[in-house]
Amino acid sequence: MPSLTTISLDAMGGDHGPPVVVGGVKAYLARHGGEGVRFLLHGDEAAIRAEMTRLRLDPAIIEIRHSDKVVAMDEKPAQAMRRGKGSSLWNAIEAVKTGDAAAAVSAGNTGALMAISKLILRMAAPGLERPALVASWPTVKGGHTAVLDVGANIDSDAAQLIEFAIMGEAFQTAVHGVERPLVGLLNVGSEDMKGHEEVREAHRMLREGAFDLRYHGFVEGTDLATGEVDVVVTDGFTGNIALKTAEGTARLISTFLKEALTSSVTSRVGALIALPALKAMRARIDPNAINGGPLLGLNGLVVKSHGGATAAGFGSAIRIAVDLARSDYLAKVAKNLKRLDAVFDHSADATPDAAAAGESIQ
Repeated sequence: MPSLTTISLDAMGGDHGPPVVVGGVKAYLARHGGEGVRFLLHGDEAAIRAEMTRLRLDPAIIEIRHSDKVVAMDEKPAQAMRRGKGSSLWNAIEAVKTGDAAAAVSAGNTGALMAISKLILRMAAPGLERPALVASWPTVKGGHTAVLDVGANIDSDAAQLIEFAIMGEAFQTAVHGVERPLVGLLNVGSEDMKGHEEVREAHRMLREGAFDLRYHGFVEGTDLATGEVDVVVTDGFTGNIALKTAEGTARLISTFLKEALTSSVTSRVGALIALPALKAMRARIDPNAINGGPLLGLNGLVVKSHGGATAAGFGSAIRIAVDLARSDYLAKVAKNLKRLDAVFDHSADATPDAAAAGESIQ
Protein backbone atom coordinates (compact mmCIF):
# COMPACT_ATOMS: atom_id res chain seq x y z
CA MET A 1 0.00 0.00 0.00
CA PRO A 2 1.39 3.45 -0.86
CA SER A 3 2.22 5.81 1.97
CA LEU A 4 -0.52 8.27 2.88
CA THR A 5 -0.76 11.16 0.41
CA THR A 6 -2.76 14.21 1.50
CA ILE A 7 -4.09 16.60 -1.15
CA SER A 8 -5.26 20.09 -0.18
CA LEU A 9 -8.24 21.44 -2.16
CA ASP A 10 -9.58 24.96 -2.55
CA ALA A 11 -13.26 24.01 -2.36
CA MET A 12 -14.51 27.49 -3.24
CA GLY A 13 -12.42 28.11 -6.36
CA GLY A 14 -13.60 28.06 -9.95
CA ASP A 15 -16.94 28.80 -11.55
CA HIS A 16 -18.91 26.25 -9.50
CA GLY A 17 -17.18 25.82 -6.11
CA PRO A 18 -18.08 22.88 -3.82
CA PRO A 19 -20.33 20.92 -6.24
CA VAL A 20 -17.42 20.49 -8.70
CA VAL A 21 -14.62 20.22 -6.13
CA VAL A 22 -16.39 17.67 -3.92
CA GLY A 23 -17.67 15.99 -7.07
CA GLY A 24 -14.06 15.88 -8.26
CA VAL A 25 -13.08 13.95 -5.14
CA LYS A 26 -15.91 11.51 -5.89
CA ALA A 27 -14.77 11.18 -9.52
CA TYR A 28 -11.15 10.59 -8.49
CA LEU A 29 -12.14 7.90 -5.96
CA ALA A 30 -14.43 6.18 -8.47
CA ARG A 31 -11.62 5.92 -11.00
CA HIS A 32 -8.52 5.44 -8.84
CA GLY A 33 -9.76 4.30 -5.44
CA GLY A 34 -9.00 5.88 -2.09
CA GLU A 35 -6.14 3.70 -0.91
CA GLY A 36 -3.38 5.82 0.61
CA VAL A 37 -5.12 9.15 -0.17
CA ARG A 38 -6.88 11.69 2.01
CA PHE A 39 -8.12 15.22 1.37
CA LEU A 40 -8.16 18.59 3.11
CA LEU A 41 -11.04 20.73 1.84
CA HIS A 42 -10.90 24.46 2.55
CA GLY A 43 -14.02 26.63 2.40
CA ASP A 44 -17.60 26.92 3.58
CA GLU A 45 -18.05 23.91 5.86
CA ALA A 46 -21.85 23.77 5.52
CA ALA A 47 -21.70 23.83 1.72
CA ILE A 48 -18.95 21.22 1.61
CA ARG A 49 -20.77 18.88 4.02
CA ALA A 50 -23.98 19.22 2.03
CA GLU A 51 -22.18 18.06 -1.12
CA MET A 52 -20.46 15.22 0.74
CA THR A 53 -23.86 14.04 2.00
CA ARG A 54 -25.42 14.32 -1.45
CA LEU A 55 -22.62 12.31 -3.02
CA ARG A 56 -22.34 9.87 -0.09
CA LEU A 57 -18.64 10.44 0.39
CA ASP A 58 -16.85 8.72 3.24
CA PRO A 59 -15.99 11.46 5.79
CA ALA A 60 -13.12 9.36 7.12
CA ILE A 61 -10.85 10.41 4.24
CA ILE A 62 -11.88 14.07 4.17
CA GLU A 63 -11.03 16.83 6.65
CA ILE A 64 -12.85 20.14 6.28
CA ARG A 65 -11.12 23.35 7.31
CA HIS A 66 -13.66 26.13 7.39
CA SER A 67 -13.01 29.50 5.78
CA ASP A 68 -15.40 32.42 5.32
CA LYS A 69 -13.18 34.19 2.81
CA VAL A 70 -13.07 33.56 -0.93
CA VAL A 71 -10.78 35.04 -3.59
CA ALA A 72 -13.03 36.14 -6.45
CA MET A 73 -12.34 34.95 -9.98
CA ASP A 74 -11.96 38.55 -11.21
CA GLU A 75 -9.86 39.78 -8.28
CA LYS A 76 -6.53 41.37 -9.13
CA PRO A 77 -3.46 39.49 -7.83
CA ALA A 78 -2.24 42.48 -5.79
CA GLN A 79 -5.65 42.76 -4.14
CA ALA A 80 -5.76 39.04 -3.46
CA MET A 81 -2.33 39.29 -1.83
CA ARG A 82 -3.57 42.03 0.53
CA ARG A 83 -6.86 40.48 1.58
CA GLY A 84 -6.38 36.81 0.69
CA LYS A 85 -4.93 35.55 3.97
CA GLY A 86 -7.38 33.13 5.53
CA SER A 87 -9.22 32.52 2.27
CA SER A 88 -9.88 29.01 0.96
CA LEU A 89 -7.23 29.50 -1.75
CA TRP A 90 -4.61 30.84 0.68
CA ASN A 91 -5.24 28.08 3.24
CA ALA A 92 -5.10 25.35 0.61
CA ILE A 93 -1.60 26.45 -0.40
CA GLU A 94 -0.44 27.10 3.15
CA ALA A 95 -1.23 23.46 3.98
CA VAL A 96 1.54 22.48 1.55
CA LYS A 97 4.03 24.81 3.24
CA THR A 98 3.24 23.46 6.72
CA GLY A 99 3.54 19.87 5.55
CA ASP A 100 -0.13 19.08 6.18
CA ALA A 101 -0.51 18.25 2.49
CA ALA A 102 1.76 17.06 -0.30
CA ALA A 103 0.06 19.15 -3.00
CA ALA A 104 -2.70 21.70 -3.49
CA VAL A 105 -5.33 21.95 -6.23
CA SER A 106 -7.43 25.01 -7.07
CA ALA A 107 -9.74 26.00 -9.93
CA GLY A 108 -9.62 29.60 -8.75
CA ASN A 109 -8.23 32.86 -10.12
CA THR A 110 -4.98 32.04 -11.98
CA GLY A 111 -3.20 35.30 -11.19
CA ALA A 112 -4.09 35.17 -7.50
CA LEU A 113 -3.15 31.50 -7.32
CA MET A 114 0.26 32.18 -8.81
CA ALA A 115 0.99 35.25 -6.68
CA ILE A 116 -0.12 33.67 -3.40
CA SER A 117 1.68 30.41 -4.22
CA LYS A 118 4.90 32.30 -4.85
CA LEU A 119 4.51 34.31 -1.64
CA ILE A 120 3.84 31.28 0.55
CA LEU A 121 5.99 28.57 -1.05
CA ARG A 122 8.73 30.69 -2.66
CA MET A 123 10.58 29.67 -5.79
CA ALA A 124 12.52 26.43 -6.12
CA ALA A 125 15.81 28.02 -7.14
CA PRO A 126 17.56 31.33 -6.34
CA GLY A 127 16.78 33.97 -8.95
CA LEU A 128 13.98 32.03 -10.63
CA GLU A 129 11.50 34.76 -11.48
CA ARG A 130 8.06 33.30 -12.04
CA PRO A 131 6.17 30.03 -11.94
CA ALA A 132 4.91 28.71 -15.26
CA LEU A 133 1.66 26.88 -15.91
CA VAL A 134 2.11 23.70 -17.94
CA ALA A 135 -0.45 21.71 -19.93
CA SER A 136 -0.08 18.12 -21.09
CA TRP A 137 -1.17 18.32 -24.75
CA PRO A 138 -2.32 15.04 -26.38
CA THR A 139 -0.55 14.15 -29.61
CA VAL A 140 -1.29 12.00 -32.64
CA LYS A 141 1.50 9.67 -31.49
CA GLY A 142 -0.47 8.74 -28.37
CA GLY A 143 1.72 10.61 -25.89
CA HIS A 144 1.71 14.14 -24.51
CA THR A 145 3.61 17.32 -25.25
CA ALA A 146 4.33 19.64 -22.30
CA VAL A 147 3.24 23.14 -23.33
CA LEU A 148 4.18 26.13 -21.15
CA ASP A 149 3.37 28.77 -20.20
CA VAL A 150 -0.40 28.49 -20.75
CA GLY A 151 -1.62 31.34 -18.59
CA ALA A 152 0.51 32.26 -15.59
CA ASN A 153 2.42 35.13 -17.25
CA ILE A 154 1.10 37.56 -19.85
CA ASP A 155 4.51 38.17 -21.41
CA SER A 156 7.99 36.72 -21.00
CA ASP A 157 11.48 37.85 -21.93
CA ALA A 158 14.19 35.59 -23.36
CA ALA A 159 15.51 34.58 -19.93
CA GLN A 160 12.05 33.56 -18.75
CA LEU A 161 11.41 31.56 -21.92
CA ILE A 162 14.62 29.64 -21.23
CA GLU A 163 13.50 29.07 -17.64
CA PHE A 164 10.28 27.61 -19.03
CA ALA A 165 12.29 25.32 -21.32
CA ILE A 166 14.31 23.97 -18.40
CA MET A 167 11.24 23.49 -16.18
CA GLY A 168 9.26 21.91 -19.02
CA GLU A 169 12.06 19.45 -19.73
CA ALA A 170 12.19 18.44 -16.05
CA PHE A 171 8.39 18.08 -15.92
CA GLN A 172 8.28 15.93 -19.05
CA THR A 173 10.93 13.61 -17.64
CA ALA A 174 9.40 13.32 -14.17
CA VAL A 175 5.74 13.02 -15.17
CA HIS A 176 5.73 11.44 -18.64
CA GLY A 177 8.98 9.49 -18.42
CA VAL A 178 10.71 11.03 -21.45
CA GLU A 179 14.43 10.54 -20.85
CA ARG A 180 15.84 13.39 -22.96
CA PRO A 181 12.92 15.59 -24.05
CA LEU A 182 13.19 17.53 -27.29
CA VAL A 183 12.34 21.22 -26.79
CA GLY A 184 10.75 23.59 -29.33
CA LEU A 185 10.02 27.32 -29.17
CA LEU A 186 6.60 28.41 -30.44
CA ASN A 187 6.75 31.05 -33.15
CA VAL A 188 4.90 32.35 -36.21
CA GLY A 189 7.29 30.52 -38.51
CA SER A 190 10.34 28.27 -38.51
CA GLU A 191 12.78 30.75 -40.06
CA ASP A 192 15.37 32.42 -37.80
CA MET A 193 14.21 35.95 -38.65
CA LYS A 194 10.57 35.30 -37.67
CA GLY A 195 9.02 36.42 -34.37
CA HIS A 196 9.63 39.25 -31.91
CA GLU A 197 12.99 40.10 -30.38
CA GLU A 198 12.62 38.10 -27.14
CA VAL A 199 11.67 34.91 -28.99
CA ARG A 200 14.59 35.29 -31.39
CA GLU A 201 17.01 35.92 -28.51
CA ALA A 202 15.80 32.84 -26.61
CA HIS A 203 16.14 30.84 -29.83
CA ARG A 204 19.73 32.02 -30.28
CA MET A 205 20.74 31.14 -26.72
CA LEU A 206 19.03 27.74 -26.76
CA ARG A 207 20.61 26.93 -30.11
CA GLU A 208 24.09 27.74 -28.74
CA GLY A 209 23.65 24.85 -26.32
CA ALA A 210 24.66 26.48 -23.04
CA PHE A 211 21.81 24.75 -21.18
CA ASP A 212 22.41 21.12 -22.11
CA LEU A 213 18.95 20.84 -23.65
CA ARG A 214 17.96 18.94 -26.77
CA TYR A 215 16.73 21.92 -28.74
CA HIS A 216 14.77 21.47 -31.96
CA GLY A 217 14.26 25.11 -32.89
CA PHE A 218 11.10 27.03 -33.75
CA VAL A 219 7.78 25.20 -34.03
CA GLU A 220 4.41 26.52 -35.18
CA GLY A 221 0.89 26.15 -33.83
CA THR A 222 0.23 23.20 -36.13
CA ASP A 223 3.06 21.30 -34.39
CA LEU A 224 1.49 21.34 -30.91
CA ALA A 225 -0.34 18.05 -31.45
CA THR A 226 2.06 16.28 -33.83
CA GLY A 227 4.45 15.00 -31.16
CA GLU A 228 7.41 16.30 -33.17
CA VAL A 229 8.82 17.79 -29.96
CA ASP A 230 8.26 16.84 -26.31
CA VAL A 231 8.18 20.37 -24.87
CA VAL A 232 6.77 23.53 -26.48
CA VAL A 233 7.75 26.86 -24.88
CA THR A 234 5.79 30.10 -25.22
CA ASP A 235 4.55 33.05 -23.17
CA GLY A 236 1.33 32.76 -21.17
CA PHE A 237 -0.69 35.08 -23.39
CA THR A 238 -0.05 33.01 -26.51
CA GLY A 239 -0.19 29.69 -24.67
CA ASN A 240 -3.52 30.45 -23.00
CA ILE A 241 -5.13 31.45 -26.30
CA ALA A 242 -3.76 28.29 -27.95
CA LEU A 243 -5.06 26.10 -25.11
CA LYS A 244 -8.55 27.57 -25.11
CA THR A 245 -8.71 27.49 -28.91
CA ALA A 246 -7.87 23.78 -28.81
CA GLU A 247 -10.53 23.17 -26.14
CA GLY A 248 -13.13 24.98 -28.23
CA THR A 249 -12.12 23.07 -31.35
CA ALA A 250 -12.40 19.76 -29.52
CA ARG A 251 -15.94 20.62 -28.42
CA LEU A 252 -16.80 21.75 -31.95
CA ILE A 253 -15.60 18.46 -33.43
CA SER A 254 -17.58 16.53 -30.80
CA THR A 255 -20.73 18.50 -31.69
CA PHE A 256 -20.27 18.01 -35.44
CA LEU A 257 -19.60 14.31 -34.98
CA LYS A 258 -22.71 13.85 -32.83
CA GLU A 259 -24.84 15.67 -35.39
CA ALA A 260 -23.43 13.58 -38.25
CA LEU A 261 -23.95 10.29 -36.42
CA THR A 262 -27.56 11.06 -35.51
CA SER A 263 -28.64 12.62 -38.81
CA SER A 264 -30.29 9.47 -40.20
CA VAL A 265 -31.22 5.89 -39.34
CA THR A 266 -28.24 4.61 -41.32
CA SER A 267 -25.90 6.97 -39.47
CA ARG A 268 -27.27 5.84 -36.09
CA VAL A 269 -26.75 2.19 -37.00
CA GLY A 270 -23.19 2.95 -38.08
CA ALA A 271 -22.59 4.88 -34.87
CA LEU A 272 -23.82 1.93 -32.81
CA ILE A 273 -21.36 -0.40 -34.57
CA ALA A 274 -18.50 2.08 -34.10
CA LEU A 275 -19.47 2.98 -30.52
CA PRO A 276 -16.35 1.59 -28.76
CA ALA A 277 -14.03 3.45 -31.15
CA LEU A 278 -16.10 6.63 -30.86
CA LYS A 279 -15.97 6.52 -27.06
CA ALA A 280 -12.20 6.10 -27.17
CA MET A 281 -11.85 9.06 -29.53
CA ARG A 282 -14.12 11.21 -27.38
CA ALA A 283 -12.05 10.43 -24.31
CA ARG A 284 -8.86 11.48 -26.11
CA ILE A 285 -10.18 14.89 -27.21
CA ASP A 286 -12.16 15.71 -24.04
CA PRO A 287 -10.45 18.73 -22.37
CA ASN A 288 -11.58 17.46 -18.96
CA ALA A 289 -9.57 14.27 -19.44
CA ILE A 290 -6.30 16.23 -19.34
CA ASN A 291 -7.42 19.03 -17.00
CA GLY A 292 -4.88 20.17 -14.43
CA GLY A 293 -1.71 22.18 -14.99
CA PRO A 294 1.04 22.30 -12.34
CA LEU A 295 2.67 25.64 -11.54
CA LEU A 296 6.30 24.84 -12.30
CA GLY A 297 9.20 26.39 -10.40
CA LEU A 298 7.62 26.62 -6.95
CA ASN A 299 9.11 25.08 -3.84
CA GLY A 300 6.01 22.92 -3.50
CA LEU A 301 3.29 21.32 -5.61
CA VAL A 302 0.35 23.41 -6.80
CA VAL A 303 -1.99 22.27 -9.59
CA LYS A 304 -4.33 24.67 -11.42
CA SER A 305 -7.64 23.26 -12.60
CA HIS A 306 -9.61 24.99 -15.34
CA GLY A 307 -12.15 27.33 -13.73
CA GLY A 308 -15.00 25.82 -15.73
CA ALA A 309 -13.98 22.18 -15.28
CA THR A 310 -16.57 19.49 -14.62
CA ALA A 311 -16.37 17.22 -11.59
CA ALA A 312 -14.66 14.62 -13.78
CA GLY A 313 -12.21 17.28 -14.95
CA PHE A 314 -11.40 18.33 -11.39
CA GLY A 315 -10.86 14.65 -10.60
CA SER A 316 -8.22 14.62 -13.36
CA ALA A 317 -6.46 17.57 -11.69
CA ILE A 318 -6.48 15.66 -8.40
CA ARG A 319 -4.91 12.67 -10.15
CA ILE A 320 -2.08 14.84 -11.47
CA ALA A 321 -1.49 16.22 -7.97
CA VAL A 322 -1.36 12.70 -6.51
CA ASP A 323 0.98 11.45 -9.24
CA LEU A 324 3.32 14.41 -8.78
CA ALA A 325 3.31 14.03 -5.00
CA ARG A 326 4.34 10.40 -5.36
CA SER A 327 7.14 11.15 -7.85
CA ASP A 328 10.58 12.73 -7.53
CA TYR A 329 9.40 15.65 -9.63
CA LEU A 330 10.47 18.43 -7.23
CA ALA A 331 13.98 17.03 -6.89
CA LYS A 332 14.35 16.74 -10.67
CA VAL A 333 13.11 20.29 -11.23
CA ALA A 334 15.48 21.70 -8.60
CA LYS A 335 18.41 19.84 -10.13
CA ASN A 336 17.69 21.07 -13.64
CA LEU A 337 17.10 24.68 -12.61
CA LYS A 338 20.65 24.94 -11.28
CA ARG A 339 21.73 25.22 -14.93
CA LEU A 340 20.36 28.74 -15.01
CA ASP A 341 23.07 30.06 -12.69
CA ALA A 342 25.77 29.12 -15.17
CA VAL A 343 24.44 31.60 -17.75
CA PHE A 344 22.31 34.24 -16.03
CA ASP A 345 23.24 36.50 -13.12
CA HIS A 346 20.29 35.90 -10.81
CA SER A 347 20.64 38.71 -8.30
CA ALA A 348 17.97 39.14 -5.64
CA ASP A 349 16.98 42.60 -6.85
CA ALA A 350 16.20 41.22 -10.30
CA THR A 351 13.29 39.15 -8.99
CA PRO A 352 9.88 40.85 -9.15
CA ASP A 353 7.55 40.61 -6.18
CA ALA A 354 4.83 37.99 -6.17
CA ALA A 355 2.04 40.44 -6.86
CA ALA A 356 3.75 41.78 -9.99
CA ALA A 357 4.49 38.25 -11.15
CA GLY A 358 0.85 37.38 -10.68
CA GLU A 359 -0.44 39.76 -13.35
CA SER A 360 -1.57 36.84 -15.47
CA ILE A 361 -4.34 35.41 -17.54
CA GLN A 362 -7.47 34.95 -15.43
